[in-house]
Amino acid sequence: MYVSALAIEILCIMSAEIGENTGFFLFGYQKIDGISIGFVLGYALAGFSTFATILGRYNLESVMDGCCSALDCKDKRFIPNLKTTFRNFAVGVTKMPYLYKQPYAKQILKTSIYVLVVSESLCILTALTVDFIFYRHSLWLSIPLALFAGAFSIAALESYRKIRSDSSNVNLVSFKKK
Repeated sequence: MYVSALAIEILCIMSAEIGENTGFFLFGYQKIDGISIGFVLGYALAGFSTFATILGRYNLESVMDGCCSALDCKDKRFIPNLKTTFRNFAVGVTKMPYLYKQPYAKQILKTSIYVLVVSESLCILTALTVDFIFYRHSLWLSIPLALFAGAFSIAALESYRKIRSDSSNVNLVSFKKK
């Protein structure tokens, strides 16, 4: 599950960096307005990519199980998961014009916001903390730590949810047998 969360986090960070740098380039890095617009643009693009990826993984015939079912991958290797994540992003972008027809659009949006807020916020806080501690010499340390923190937070929360769900199912089955 961590490998899949890391692939989603890489796509999210790439989108955030593209949005932030575009905002900084267009509106300037010297003024607070340009910095604010850059961060908002980066966060919005990260949200869009997260939403599109989850929408691309979404099965139209049934509701997703849990808040982070976008992490349910059969392959445990990194490169195939990364390719699948980018493919799901492309599929999600093509599904967006037909989103209003989907019966579970509200749940898809809720899942995307959850993943974005938990993962990306922890990722950004980790990167900024490392940047403040090791000013100007933090690039090679902040990126891996931010990726680890963002992906680990989502994988840990989803693992906890699955364990709790499985244990309640086991309790229900044993209760029915008695």
